[in-house]
Amino acid sequence: MRVFVLPVLLSAMTAIAMSHCPSPICAQEKKDEKKEKELAKLLDDIEVAMKEKKYEAALALCKKAAELDPKNPAIPFAAGTAHTALRENAEAVKAFTLVIELEPKAITARDRRGDAYLKLGKFKEAIADFDAFLKERPKAAPDHWRRGIALYYAGRFKDGVDQFELHRKVNPEDVENSVWHYLCNARANTPKKAREELIPVTKDTRVPMKEVLQLYAGKVKPKDVLDAAENAKLDDEDRKEARFYANLYVALYYESEGDAKKCLEHMTVAVEKYKIGHYMWDVADVHLKLLKDKKK
Repeated sequence: MRVFVLPVLLSAMTAIAMSHCPSPICAQEKKDEKKEKELAKLLDDIEVAMKEKKYEAALALCKKAAELDPKNPAIPFAAGTAHTALRENAEAVKAFTLVIELEPKAITARDRRGDAYLKLGKFKEAIADFDAFLKERPKAAPDHWRRGIALYYAGRFKDGVDQFELHRKVNPEDVENSVWHYLCNARANTPKKAREELIPVTKDTRVPMKEVLQLYAGKVKPKDVLDAAENAKLDDEDRKEARFYANLYVALYYESEGDAKKCLEHMTVAVEKYKIGHYMWDVADVHLKLLKDKKK
């Protein structure tokens, strides 16, 4: 899926935090200039660390900044963003929850917490946060494919169909959107109906998306998808991504066909052999955990 990189919004969050006066620094009416300067320096350093993707360093700086100004929502927002980047989703939930407690209008924190909940397998909580975000930002609804994925895992398949149909309006040439629409539709109705209503895509050039779409259309076999990824002339990272997506969507195809054994086999390969830095790896990871839990 396309990832829409939301701005860190650290400067904006800082402005919100400094604008209301429960802050210890505000309560002192700026008498402690040394502490103010130290805090300002820490906030600048946090922003630099985040931009340079030095997330562990950013978290250490956040801890120091929070000691100076524990009611500044910009600080846990940055911490939550760093935890998310490090795939520390439980810690991200805690940080974004603190942001919301300190500043209920910080609606982006609800969206970010929704992502963390989804990656933890807490799909109802994720949907609740996504819906709260979209209530305040309704224009973002077409872009919110992540909500569609949460709906799939929550068993709200008809709502998932609707979400992916909406996403088509802003992202019509994305095979992954077509596939998730199929997966929801197959469960809401039947694989036959889902195949008949498969969203056509012609311009997604990523390997092996052409073959993935053909698989769900019933025109090729899973092996053709896997071979396309294996045989593609790509550099190392692109090849790794291609093989991840091939195994992910083959696994999901097998699930839609009721073959739990093959789904587990390919989901395991996707997650454990081809780990990538994309949101969809996190989706595959939580899916694999669900499959393993079923076997216990």
